[in-house]
Amino acid sequence: MANYYVNKNAQTTGEHEVHKDGCPTPPLPFHRQPLGSFPSCRPAVVEARRYFGNVDGCANCSPECHKR
Repeated sequence: MANYYVNKNAQTTGEHEVHKDGCPTPPLPFHRQPLGSFPSCRPAVVEARRYFGNVDGCANCSPECHKR
């Protein structure tokens, strides 16, 4: 299980990226909305949609959820 968070700031393409602890390209700490601990990025993305409608996984730490 890993701890996940979503970037409160949208990317230039409009989506909010879901990251996990240890990501090589994390947002600044004050831009993170904690999501909780999950076995993979998929349930973390579902949780992030409670905060933001347009959500995508980080290409670096959650590539299996990165769609853009």
